[in-house]
Amino acid sequence: MAKSSALNGKLVTLMGGSGFIGNYVAQALLDRGARLRVASRHPERAFNLKPLAKLGQLQFARCDVTDRRQVEQVIQGSDAVVNLVGSFQGNLKQLMGISAGWMAEAAAATGAEAFVQVSAIALRPDEDVEIDYAEAKHLGEDLVREAFPNATILRPSLLFGKDDDFTTMFAQMIRWLPVLPVFGPDKELQLVYVDDVAEAVAVALESPGEHGGKIFELGGPEKVTMLELNRRIAEAQRRSRTFLPMPDGVAGAFASLPGTPMGSDQWELLKQGNTVSGEHPGLAELGIEPKPLGLFLDKWMVRYRKHGRFGDRAMASGGL
Repeated sequence: MAKSSALNGKLVTLMGGSGFIGNYVAQALLDRGARLRVASRHPERAFNLKPLAKLGQLQFARCDVTDRRQVEQVIQGSDAVVNLVGSFQGNLKQLMGISAGWMAEAAAATGAEAFVQVSAIALRPDEDVEIDYAEAKHLGEDLVREAFPNATILRPSLLFGKDDDFTTMFAQMIRWLPVLPVFGPDKELQLVYVDDVAEAVAVALESPGEHGGKIFELGGPEKVTMLELNRRIAEAQRRSRTFLPMPDGVAGAFASLPGTPMGSDQWELLKQGNTVSGEHPGLAELGIEPKPLGLFLDKWMVRYRKHGRFGDRAMASGGL
């Protein structure tokens, strides 16, 4: 049964809506009775949402966000727009900067009531450090606010969820490797649950008069270091592992190599840490109580244990 919501019957276009976060945002909006248009280069990746929607509540549109005409066409007629486009590959300035401005301009032109720009916690670059990802994200924020002054900017920390790319990457390595290097072992993260971020998007869309024109930093209720995160994942898998903290110089050299799971931009962002600054409102001001990773981690790591749900028995017998 749909929640009573100001979004009921409104058409919301999710730009880049076929990705990880888009799946959760779509569910939060469908639950509120919104009509959704999922726009993406590969909208078929969101077809798993079909069983969750009522007849006529969900539509899919193929859109290349680097093509301004396609952006304008797909946003036409929208009551609200959410930009979820994010990437570490390709022309980042175009994908997350210029294209975001096009979306906001199109939303304003079509008379949309609300616009939510999902950005990221990333310090503005200085003269000493150039981070293409951060530059693109901040350019996108600036262009969106210029074209749609009442837009809501959400800056989430690193997202976690059952099917995320972050904790599952470490889970896989911990599953197979007895000794693992840890890059940025003392860097603090404030991981935020993807469902909480999706709820933040929905709340912002429901009340643009209250939340529009503001920046929100979205972080979880606890801070953990990279080393602690790895240890907690290993513990949840019931595995004994050796973790080797790596010096920054080694981590930087590793990140510069082709084909590694961590690129240079990702390393520079990690060096900054990923926690809320306290300079902007957060989940609490949106009426959302953030959920900690520990609430889910033990359950999610069952599939990575040597004996699955019987891992505790194996641990007790020294089988790991």
